[in-house]
Amino acid sequence: MQKSLRIGQILYTNVLPVYFYFDQERFEDRIEFIRQVPAQLNQAMARGEIDVGPISSFSYAEHASHYVALADLSVSAKGRVGSLFLFSKKPIEQLDGAKIALTNTSATTVNLLKIILHKFYGFEISYVTQEPELEQMLLDSDAALLIGDDAIQAVRNGGPLHVYDLGELWHQFTGYSMTFAVWAVRKEVLAKHSGLLADVHASFLASKEKTRHNTGPLIEYVHTHYGGDMQEWTRYFQGLQHDFGDEQRIGLEYYYRCAAELGLLPAPATVDLWQAGGRQTNTTLTR
Repeated sequence: MQKSLRIGQILYTNVLPVYFYFDQERFEDRIEFIRQVPAQLNQAMARGEIDVGPISSFSYAEHASHYVALADLSVSAKGRVGSLFLFSKKPIEQLDGAKIALTNTSATTVNLLKIILHKFYGFEISYVTQEPELEQMLLDSDAALLIGDDAIQAVRNGGPLHVYDLGELWHQFTGYSMTFAVWAVRKEVLAKHSGLLADVHASFLASKEKTRHNTGPLIEYVHTHYGGDMQEWTRYFQGLQHDFGDEQRIGLEYYYRCAAELGLLPAPATVDLWQAGGRQTNTTLTR
C-alpha cells in the first residue's frame, strides 16, 4: 500500500534533532521515510518522488515556484558549522587560479564556496566534481570540499592540510547566519494532505524542542554510532540552528542574491513558508 506522504531524511547527523524524537509509530501507516544524501534528495524532490523533507537551500531556490518551506525548520549556523570544510594544500589566500575538487553530495555548500572564493576573494578557480573521498580528491587538485559526516571524519583523521569552515568564512565576510537546508513541500501536496502535513510538521517541531532541552540522549546516540568523543558532538550540535526565523531568512536570501549575481541562479529567490492551517507567508526581504 502506498503511503500518503513520502518524507525525505538527509543521511547526515546534522538533521537528527528534527527526527530523533519524531513519533514514527503514530504515522507508520501514512508516511514513508526515504533516506539519502542531500544531492539525491534534491533530485528526488524535483522529480516528485518525495513530497516533503530537508533539501539543500540552493535546490529550494532552483524550484521555488513549485515548493514552499515548513516554518521554523532548517539546518543553519551563525559562524562555525563543524561539518562543511575546505581542505587545502596551501592557505586559502593562495588559491587564486587553483583547481578544487567538489563533493558530489552537495548543492548549497558547493555554491557557497564559489560565492566566497569568487565574490569575496576575487579568485578565478577551476572545479571538478568527485565522490567524497578526500585522498582521491586531492591527488590532482589543490583543495577539496567535503560536507556532513564525510567532512567530520576527514577532520578527525587529521593531516597536514589547511582546513576552513565555510560557515565561519561566510559569517566573517557578511555577518549573517547561513542556512544549508530547509524542509520543503511540493505545492501540489498541500491541498491533498494538509491535515497530515500539519501533524507531521508539529511532530518535527516537538522533536526539535525536546532535543534542544535535553541533548544528552542524542549525543550518546551519535557517539555510539559515529565515533568521536562526547565533547566534540556537544560542540557540534550547539553550533547548529534548526529554527528558521528572521535571522536565518535574511542570511539565506542574501546568499540567493549573491548566487544570482554570479550567475549561479537565474534570479534571486525568496522563501514562502507554510504553517498549520495552510497559511503561507512570503518573506521577501532587502539587505
